[in-house]
Amino acid sequence: MNPPGARSLRARVTVLATVLVAAAGLLLLWLAWTLVGDAVDAVPHMPPGTIVRVDGVDVDASTLAQHLREHAVNRVLLFGSLAFCFVVAAAAILAWTFTSRVLLPLREITGTARRLSVESLGERIGEIRSRDELAELARTFDDMLDRLQAAFDAQRHFVANASHELRTPLSVIRTELDVTLSDDQADVAEFRRMAGVVRDATERAGQLVNSLLLLARTDGAGLVIREPVDLATVVERAWAAVRAEAEQRGLRVAFGTPSAGTIGDPALLERIAGNLVENAVRHNVDGGWIEVATEAGAQWSTLRVRSSGGLLDPAAVPELFEPFRRAGVARTARSGAGLGLSIVRAAVQAHGGSIAAEPVVGGGLAITIRLPAAVP
Repeated sequence: MNPPGARSLRARVTVLATVLVAAAGLLLLWLAWTLVGDAVDAVPHMPPGTIVRVDGVDVDASTLAQHLREHAVNRVLLFGSLAFCFVVAAAAILAWTFTSRVLLPLREITGTARRLSVESLGERIGEIRSRDELAELARTFDDMLDRLQAAFDAQRHFVANASHELRTPLSVIRTELDVTLSDDQADVAEFRRMAGVVRDATERAGQLVNSLLLLARTDGAGLVIREPVDLATVVERAWAAVRAEAEQRGLRVAFGTPSAGTIGDPALLERIAGNLVENAVRHNVDGGWIEVATEAGAQWSTLRVRSSGGLLDPAAVPELFEPFRRAGVARTARSGAGLGLSIVRAAVQAHGGSIAAEPVVGGGLAITIRLPAAVP
């Protein structure tokens, strides 16, 4: 059964073709009638009063000429009208038939679109017999379905991981509460211990929720605030937040951070630098090293963070920017929610910049960010 849209288009194309053929037929009929009339008028006239014999009957020549003229014109009109009706009818039938064949790929596209749902996005139109614009439309439609399926798969994977991460602290809280409340001999110290565990679990859940909100804010969204920001300043603030942890682990840190201006959201830029420095500290090895450098350019300002750490497979480095990925592990462990580099990538893209990562020889990771330079 053809969809209403296809039937409507088929009818419109048929009517248009029929009207065009009818207009051309009327024009040709008028031209034929005019030419026949002119041809008859061009026949030499006999002198007035001339008598001619037709089938044994004497007829005035002028009367005979007028009769022949009217007869010729009437014959043209009669046969021309019959031919006109036949051509118009044939045009309508042929237009309706061939339009059905031409629109067959469109019906296939429409039928596929009607059958699609979130659960059946794997269906595709594939190759069609047509090689015109409809074939290009089918390919474009299939490409769009590929992107939609990838987006839905990524969304399902993200939701599943987020649910798992949120379920972990909630399970810890519920277990601690059940165990402590079921112990009739629990004292104040036990309740304090339980409160500490619950506080840590809620803090982790809160950090995860904040990270998810920040990722949703930056991923695919434009900037609301655009202000001049010095990357050296945001690096200094990011380092101040993790300096104590870095000193506790005995990390050696080298800074080369001259002024490097850019334009953007100060809060997001601080989050970019904060996440990179935090990752360099928390995914490092005890007694390791960190190098942080900024560089100003005519068009781009650069922030580079290199650090020691575990060995990384170069093929797995791009996966680090996916949500809930850490150091090539499919899901984060206890440290962080695995959203740090995802937030960094989304924030950099929101600023119109680029981000690149590569493993360090001997273990570790180097991340380079380029942001549009501030115009003096």
